[in-house]
Amino acid sequence: MLLRWIAQHPKAPAHLRAELMARLPWRALAAVAEDAAAHPQARQQATEKLLHLWPGMTQGERRALALHAPRQLWALVWRAPSLGVLASFLQNPRLGLDPLVALIQPPLRPVQADALAASRWREAGPVAEAVLAALDRSLDLPGAGLALGHAIPWIRVLDDEARIGAASRITTPALRRLVHPRRDGDAGPPYS
Repeated sequence: MLLRWIAQHPKAPAHLRAELMARLPWRALAAVAEDAAAHPQARQQATEKLLHLWPGMTQGERRALALHAPRQLWALVWRAPSLGVLASFLQNPRLGLDPLVALIQPPLRPVQADALAASRWREAGPVAEAVLAALDRSLDLPGAGLALGHAIPWIRVLDDEARIGAASRITTPALRRLVHPRRDGDAGPPYS
């Protein structure tokens, strides 16, 4: 704690800051990267060190870090192949709707779709539209592991008007039929 405080102090010399940052554990680095009162150079060094440490971290460490990850690590955390890491990341208090929608890009992986479907974001319309768009572009990719069933929770979120708009942007015929709302004369949807 003392080393962290000295390393992030605004009056600490740059050479001392660099030496101390190299010795800090990842939890202290995450705290420095998150602390608005820390020296900007200390925050940058902490973030760079976390980026360097990420590949060697265990799943438990990644899960713990994901909950408090600084913005610069979000894209890296989003690509993690672990449901636990993604579930923790989606609970990050600094993660807002717009940054999350920006992260949802093809190729969408099944673990990402499952984590989103179980998260606090499962009722958000913009997230639903982003997931459906990413799913549309990811279904045809080899080895994607996605199925039309991944779209069901997101279709339920959208009202009829939003579903018509989403269906107009979807290029996969089967997904477009699934998303487009049924007319009165049609049989009811298989997922209601």
